Amino acid sequence: MTDDPAPPPRDLSTGIALDELDGGRIVTGRIGDDEVIVLKNGDDVVAVGAHCTHYHGPLAEGLVVDGTIRCPWHHAAFCLRTGEAVRAPALDAIACYRVERQGARVIVHGKTEPPARPRLGDAPKSIVIVGGGAAGLAAADMLRREGYDGALTMLSADASPPVDRPNLSKDYLAGTAEEDWIPLRSPDFYRENRIDLVQNALVASLDVAAKKVALDDGRTFSFDALLLATGAEPIKLDVPGAAPSQLHYLRSFDDSRAIVAKAQHAKRALVIGTSFIGLEVAASLRTRGLAVHVVGPDKVPLERVMGAEVGALVRTVHEEHGVTFHMGTTVAQVDGTRVRLADGTALEIDLIVLGVGVRPALGLAERAGLAVDRGVVVDAYLQTSKPGIYAAGDIARWPDPHSGERIRVEHWVVAERQGQVAARNLLGQRVRYDAVPFFWSAHYDFVIHYVGHAEKFDKVDIDGSLAKRDATVTYRAKGRALAVATIDRDMASLRAEAAMEKATAAR
Repeated sequence: MTDDPAPPPRDLSTGIALDELDGGRIVTGRIGDDEVIVLKNGDDVVAVGAHCTHYHGPLAEGLVVDGTIRCPWHHAAFCLRTGEAVRAPALDAIACYRVERQGARVIVHGKTEPPARPRLGDAPKSIVIVGGGAAGLAAADMLRREGYDGALTMLSADASPPVDRPNLSKDYLAGTAEEDWIPLRSPDFYRENRIDLVQNALVASLDVAAKKVALDDGRTFSFDALLLATGAEPIKLDVPGAAPSQLHYLRSFDDSRAIVAKAQHAKRALVIGTSFIGLEVAASLRTRGLAVHVVGPDKVPLERVMGAEVGALVRTVHEEHGVTFHMGTTVAQVDGTRVRLADGTALEIDLIVLGVGVRPALGLAERAGLAVDRGVVVDAYLQTSKPGIYAAGDIARWPDPHSGERIRVEHWVVAERQGQVAARNLLGQRVRYDAVPFFWSAHYDFVIHYVGHAEKFDKVDIDGSLAKRDATVTYRAKGRALAVATIDRDMASLRAEAAMEKATAAR
């Protein structure tokens, strides 16, 4: 006996009863071929596209906060009035539709025109962005969205245009995402938006007084304002006996391609390090069918960041998929395909990937005389110690209003959101960076969402069941909630983020 087919989507052009939207309910239907959601935004009724423009997340399962709707998957936010993507990781707007009230019914009509780009008055004549990662691309995108019409140059050390870096250790490495999914923008985007993207651009010096950037090949670029978004570099290990060609790190698209190429002919992989990247690589290589061993010096994976209980669960998830862990030890010697661990374990390995963390790329900032303290020191507006020079992403160390500490965070979404705020401040808007840090980590079909930032915590509260993979985990220090991790509780994660925002605003 087969299940009954799902009913066809409602035709919203025929109308719905207004009271169907009471209590914050969201109605899903169609206008022509478009899937659309209808909901209340204060006293108004709005109709917008049903899916996030980032990874197509279902906005009907999202959270409405202060005139925006937030995606349950990766916390992008869209303005319900204009459809604009006001918070990364989504960069593109959702469609808006015309709504008509007829008594106690609501009729949805066709799409409305997107709002015109603003026209700026005073603005820098030229802006240079040093960096081709998350922060740099998000900043360039926002500058044009905000109506900036001056010269805009991106200097990227990468050989590839800006890419969806989280995918490099997840779906692309696992073989479930096509290569053409990985670029964040098409070549047409840079041409149409007059963004001069210079690839393989190794910046040798930054002259703040002269307002010039020099590349190692002698080319120079002048600027009126500059964003420093040089990102981070993988920590390199000296692995006894290993040839450099045997050791793979994952940061760029080329790095991921190299691992994929090696994995196609390998049967056994060793992942050194139990960082999020290392464990995501382990999951991806298992998805490809390789036997995977993970070695790390700690007793429990991710214990420092996630606590012993969640770390143990992550290990269990991997072991259920066939990963073998060697914890509390290190690699003592590599001899061709033979690897000996410090505890005496001998392994035959065809592929070695290291995931032991990254360090911020601070050399350029230090040589330019910017204030540096375990990152480039910035104020609440992401401006460095030199006026007109801003920093965003993995290098920025900013005063976080939620924790009350100056922090630096190596998360993709944080970098994008900082790039967006920095762009607006390059245009003189004086916008504080006060977003709650957020990241997600995927291992097979197991996903963790994490909001907030807890460098240290003294108490872990677990609501729900880790064993059943249905839990909210709160990390506290001196009784104060600093961060919340959720497993299979998307709405709880959105609500935790909104609550942190509200608590900070009230202080």
